[in-house]
Amino acid sequence: MPSSTTSISAKRRWLSSERIAQDVLEVLGLRVVETRKKVILNNTQVGEVDAIAVDENGTVYAVEIKAGKVDVTGIRQAYVNAILLNAKPAVVCKGFADDATKELADKLGVRVIQLSDVFLVESEELNIIVRDVIEETLTDYLEIFYGFNPNIKSSHIEILSAISSSSSVEEAAEKLGIDVPLLLKKIDELRRDGVIPKWAKKYSSVKRVSQLIIQRQNVISALEESKKLVETLKGVHEQLRQLQPLIASFSNQVQRLSSHISKIESVLENVYGRNEKQYEQQSS
Repeated sequence: MPSSTTSISAKRRWLSSERIAQDVLEVLGLRVVETRKKVILNNTQVGEVDAIAVDENGTVYAVEIKAGKVDVTGIRQAYVNAILLNAKPAVVCKGFADDATKELADKLGVRVIQLSDVFLVESEELNIIVRDVIEETLTDYLEIFYGFNPNIKSSHIEILSAISSSSSVEEAAEKLGIDVPLLLKKIDELRRDGVIPKWAKKYSSVKRVSQLIIQRQNVISALEESKKLVETLKGVHEQLRQLQPLIASFSNQVQRLSSHISKIESVLENVYGRNEKQYEQQSS
């Protein structure tokens, strides 16, 4: 059984290959629209494809990504999954395991994109590269959240909301009541209009950008509502300030009226007292 160190290393190696492969696909003109696509047959998951990519002609590829060389089993897997997804098969790897693998790939029409066998970077250089990439990525996303974009319309918000709450492009298209090609076209329009950045090409990136834009719009709406509330409170305060002299005058009038009432009560008490005394004298 392999040690945990070996397992972690293998996982990291595959994730690195996955990122490199996606970049290579983009360079070759294949736009990655979804990653880790589940293959469903009769409501049962029978497999998973590493990436779904579309070329400039609209041809859809089901892409398998291998950290090392691909063998016959890998070719068969790519071919079957592509058929089930109604796509063309493709594999990104570091070459063929043997001649039989290459012959089978040619026979089945599996497109094999070969990467260089070695990616060597010194640890210090790698640390600098990683830090630069993280910094650039954070900057890109922070600019989306804090930047001002006057091009966003209500029709854009509807599309962005569907994307931000969907795990796949198919789910987002279903929520909008349109097909996937039309949604991809609308996403391209959002790029051209500057609503989402051009570097957000994968669906996962488009989703994260959409979530940031929606959150930003929610914050802006909350701030606008708060501003309206503050203005309302200012108006109420001003009205109360204007009413203060009237309230003071009314209070003075009430005090004077109270004084008059007290005097009237005193007079009435005196009158009542005299009448009562006269009545008693007459009675005696």
